[in-house]
Amino acid sequence: MDSRAYRTMTALLWLALPLTAFQYWSVWNQLPARMATHFGAAGQPNGWMSREVSITLAMVVLAFLLATFTWAVPRIRKPDPLAWSLLAMFYVVVGVLLSVNSSVLNSNLYGGPLNIVPELLVVLVAAFAVIGVGFSTKRGPVLPRPSAPAEAEEVHASGLWTLVFAAFTATELGVIAVIPVPGLRLVMALPALLLLGVTALAWSGFHYRFTSHGVEISTLGFRLRSIPLQNIKVYAVAPWNPLAGYGIRGIGERRAYVWGNTGVRIMLSDGEVFLGHREPERIVNYLDLIRQGQKARENTQRKSI
Repeated sequence: MDSRAYRTMTALLWLALPLTAFQYWSVWNQLPARMATHFGAAGQPNGWMSREVSITLAMVVLAFLLATFTWAVPRIRKPDPLAWSLLAMFYVVVGVLLSVNSSVLNSNLYGGPLNIVPELLVVLVAAFAVIGVGFSTKRGPVLPRPSAPAEAEEVHASGLWTLVFAAFTATELGVIAVIPVPGLRLVMALPALLLLGVTALAWSGFHYRFTSHGVEISTLGFRLRSIPLQNIKVYAVAPWNPLAGYGIRGIGERRAYVWGNTGVRIMLSDGEVFLGHREPERIVNYLDLIRQGQKARENTQRKSI
């Protein structure tokens, strides 16, 4: 039922295409042949195109975004809170695009600067909300802390991605410094905070802790997920497709914690988890170790009975 409702809500997003066409059609005869379609930081027009090209561009961009999101939906067999929050954010993005289109049309019809700071703020707040949902869901039960030390601990970080995101963060801060509009500076500070967080995430990496009770995944001292040993069915070394992205990935039944192109895919009783690592064989060995320890304890219990 949830899956059907999720697909239905996703399909309804495509109503944005005829709505966009209607926005233009309702004022088509009033629009100038040469429309202002690009605006500077102060909201003044600095780029123009014909109204035919303008509507075509608006429709193509929207169709691309809708197709991208719809393409990912069939992979979600059981929508979780993160999947629903992403869908909600996409409704926000579509709504913002419709609002921006309306503002562009009104600017061409009645003149005046274009102010899209409120729309940008809404999108960024929605993005932070989705990130919050992603970090707070699918964490699994807290594993008991054994009296003995962990069997093993591994860290999967990326110096390369740390440098890349640090460069993006510095660029974003440089852009903020030269923007003359205070409101826009405030809005641009939010993605700078996001980039700074991603930089810290790549630098700290994913910490895997293997204990007699299972596997704990954390970063920056925050527990991302715990996998009870009894939930692990099978696991094997597997490649990671770079097109799927890096960091914390996956929605629905799947999650990946990865900064490289190799790792271990773990099939669980309620989904799957991908643990990225440069030497995935080490992860397999540790999983073998804790499973062997579990079997040894079970054998000891049977003998004592």
